[in-house]
Amino acid sequence: VQLQASGGGLVQAGGSLRLSCAASGGTFSSYRMGWFRQAPGKEREFVAAISRSGGNTYYAESVKGRFTISRDNAKNTVSLQMNSLKPEDTAVYYCAADAGGHDHNLAAAYDYWGQGTQVTVSS
Repeated sequence: VQLQASGGGLVQAGGSLRLSCAASGGTFSSYRMGWFRQAPGKEREFVAAISRSGGNTYYAESVKGRFTISRDNAKNTVSLQMNSLKPEDTAVYYCAADAGGHDHNLAAAYDYWGQGTQVTVSS
């Protein structure tokens, strides 16, 4: 499956952005989907994940209450609504697809990755 992330940009602290990830070439509803991010000099970290049906969502503690992950299986898309953004949210954000249903917060569990989209939050 191919993943294409979009929606990144520059925003002031306290602002909002909505990231989208379009999937093609596979059966989208068979994949658990996740968002990860990587800041310069840091390891890639888990942000959020959503189950195949969309009925279960998971968040890193650092974004809980501010970010919302959702998916539309009819449109083969997964989104990440980011509110109350902080400078520490600055990173390249990646969407990923997990075919095997492994640990949702581990990057190694995901089989396919998008190219990343830059999010920069200014103070």
